[in-house]
Amino acid sequence: MAVSSVPEAPPINSHRRQDLKPEEIRKLDAYFKRTFQNPQLQVKARPRKDDSCELYLGEEFLGIIFKDDDDGDLSYNFSMAILDIDLE
Repeated sequence: MAVSSVPEAPPINSHRRQDLKPEEIRKLDAYFKRTFQNPQLQVKARPRKDDSCELYLGEEFLGIIFKDDDDGDLSYNFSMAILDIDLE
């Protein structure tokens, strides 16, 4: 049985996406409420995903927040899809 000396390649973007901790979700929640001066904004954990959370205005889903750690530069990216029918 031959053993390969070539290391297995890591998954693409494995260094960038990291799990969000409950404390980070609380800080993001406070940040959105403070920044947009709206206590109805809520950041919630996603049911089956640990690398992101969701932003709501009341019961309305607004978008996803991803944690991004690119070479030690930690940031959070908010992504919001806007349907064309919502613009009418």
